[in-house]
Amino acid sequence: MSARTIEGGCACGSIRYSATDEPGFSFLCQCRDCQKATGTGHSAAFMLSREATTISGTMNWYRRVAPSSNIIEQGFCGKCGSPIMNRNSGHANVYFVHAGSLDEPNNFKPQKVVHRESGLEFDLKDPES
Repeated sequence: MSARTIEGGCACGSIRYSATDEPGFSFLCQCRDCQKATGTGHSAAFMLSREATTISGTMNWYRRVAPSSNIIEQGFCGKCGSPIMNRNSGHANVYFVHAGSLDEPNNFKPQKVVHRESGLEFDLKDPES
């Protein structure tokens, strides 16, 4: 993804976001928490600066403590349930945005698979493992 306006939102359109900054690190995460949050073998996400991101609508947040002891807040739409983004106390200046929430999801290009040691047998495996 290149520097331009990045836009996305939930399935029902109640929540929208827009960012005018270049996205940061993009990845597939195979940790158990991401598997549960997405209902599949991994999450596909990228980082956006909080300062450059505008959110409209009311995001619901589910708060939990990660194995790292960081506080993770999963943002989702309370109407349609779409997962949209996460906040992490260890990375206070960024959102971790779910690639599936992008208006143009084909622009997402993951740079790395993280937590591949937790990868499930049915999910594709990282060739680096």
